[in-house]
Amino acid sequence: DMPDRHIPRPYVTLRHPEWTKAATLYELNTRAFTREGTLAAAEAHLPRLKGLGVDIVWLMPVHPIGTLGRKGTLGSPYAVRDYTAVNPELGTLDDLKGFVRVAHSLGMRVILDWVANHTAPDHPWTAEHPEWYARDWKGDLRPTPWWDWTDVADLDYAQPALRRAMAEAMAFWVREADVDGFRCDVAGFVPVDFWETVRAELEAIKPVFLLAEWESRDLHARAFDATYAWSWYDAAGPIARGEAGPDALAAYYSGNESAYPPEAMRMTFTSNHDKNAWEGTMQEHFGAGLQAAIVLSVVGEGVPLLYSGQEAGCSRRLAFFEKDEIAWREHPVGSLFRRLFALKHATPALWNAPWGARMVRIPTDAPETTLAFVRRHAAGEHAGSAVVAVFNWSAEARTVTLGSGPVAGTYTDVFSGATADMSDSGASVEVAAWGWRVFAR
Repeated sequence: DMPDRHIPRPYVTLRHPEWTKAATLYELNTRAFTREGTLAAAEAHLPRLKGLGVDIVWLMPVHPIGTLGRKGTLGSPYAVRDYTAVNPELGTLDDLKGFVRVAHSLGMRVILDWVANHTAPDHPWTAEHPEWYARDWKGDLRPTPWWDWTDVADLDYAQPALRRAMAEAMAFWVREADVDGFRCDVAGFVPVDFWETVRAELEAIKPVFLLAEWESRDLHARAFDATYAWSWYDAAGPIARGEAGPDALAAYYSGNESAYPPEAMRMTFTSNHDKNAWEGTMQEHFGAGLQAAIVLSVVGEGVPLLYSGQEAGCSRRLAFFEKDEIAWREHPVGSLFRRLFALKHATPALWNAPWGARMVRIPTDAPETTLAFVRRHAAGEHAGSAVVAVFNWSAEARTVTLGSGPVAGTYTDVFSGATADMSDSGASVEVAAWGWRVFAR
């Protein structure tokens, strides 16, 4: 039998909202999303996102942007000048409330990007509460050390009054706009006990979902539902470009299973605003194996993310400090995400932790270029739900022979609809170059 992920663990005390069970994420870059760049214009796209299978819409920061030290023409949305207002370039508080209402009416949730580590240098707090800020050796406001974030000023969480003000600002959006949680920027730069306190206070208002832009086991204990899977992204890229073998992912998957609590959700992604703007497009990072990497990000363990423009096959780095509108079109990448998200929703084995099933690696006859695994519920309410996935990370088509694993049964090929009978050892699967096969039952 597969390990039981549902055994209560005293280490984890938070409860994921029920609506995160099979949830997918979409990061909405409001500035680039429409010609208008407003929340009202983005709202018109919500039915399209629902059709893609999106469950949680993550809005990049909606707050007014500082002018002091501003980068580029429009500045960084991560340089916040007011935590309880909406950037007039995006619209009004009523526009945000309307966006959330429409999303809720479609069965989706909305989380806001929250920047707790720093503010813009011209945030009113710098004058009203100068003691809330970290200082450099001269005693001046300073940005986050070692980074070129010259348009922000670091906060000092040794100050109890700052903690209270920040927590109240977060609660404001849950109460006033009915948002469903937050994606928390550089969460590891802010003390864990602050996040734990905030989580408890927000839960007193309504169930929320918190995503940490960080990769740390201990954030899951009492604060965050999900953390970034940066190391998954970093390992999957070279594999998809043919520069490394599938074993490059062993450290991530082993650590995820052995070091993280079984309740921990990890966000797997093939792009986001940081990667796209500063490191490369999805095409640059994943090369010929891009679509296979997308499949792995959804059928492997993890809460999958879709970033604005990926579904349209956007192949350029969006300018971060300027207006750079996405050109919308139907594209095979969008069709692939749509099919995969539908599969995730319909297949309990693929649900998020702790409801889904663990990945069990299946040996293959070509381990240097192929990867295979099964996710299977052996018992319980969803006994029998299973997915077998086989990947070929090479430029040549292969017939992959699978070793022993808990796969026996009759499956349907998710992409062709064909029936496949598998045994616990010796099944052969034909896989195209840079391709994949996914079988479900």
